[in-house]
Amino acid sequence: MGQIKVEKCPIEGLYVIEPTVHGDNRGYFMETYNQNDMHEAGLDMVFVQDNQSMSKKGVLRGLHFQKKYPQGKLVRVIKGIVFDVAVDLRPESETYGKWYGVELSERNKKQFYISEGFAHGFLVLSDEAEFCYKCTDFYHPGDEGGLAWNDPDIGIEWPQMQGEYRGTSRGDGYSLVDGTPLNLSEKDQQWETIRKLEL
Repeated sequence: MGQIKVEKCPIEGLYVIEPTVHGDNRGYFMETYNQNDMHEAGLDMVFVQDNQSMSKKGVLRGLHFQKKYPQGKLVRVIKGIVFDVAVDLRPESETYGKWYGVELSERNKKQFYISEGFAHGFLVLSDEAEFCYKCTDFYHPGDEGGLAWNDPDIGIEWPQMQGEYRGTSRGDGYSLVDGTPLNLSEKDQQWETIRKLEL
């Protein structure tokens, strides 16, 4: 018990979690998830699915959510560095449309818990990144929703990003400061802004 440090974020429903890492000259060990520790910290979610992805530098995935079957997500990075973002889409929330971001890396070993009702996405800042996350509901095909990653009304400050908003969520003209072009899926370049969002 007591193997994690939990920090509440400025937006209710978001938490940064730091595990206790036991290391010596051989390497390290840590518990990446312990239900008792989470319950002790007041986090009583139940996870039903684990996912893992690999992405290259400049890839931006998001901003994603499920409409009828919202997912809570516990996310972490096991290789590389990403900037991870959540946007509050809860209609009655005082922070609706606000965002919060945190750098997750294999070095800092931080985890980010994003409750149901948020859009989620991340930008890869290292040559490659391997990303793992636990979900509180299953993936439901056809229930996907999305939000423009560069919506000026939300104003996410993506690190190392350069480019100018041209009225769409397309990645044309955007890159990281080292010249790496922004890399988005075709679907992620079609999402609308929060003003046009249908939840």
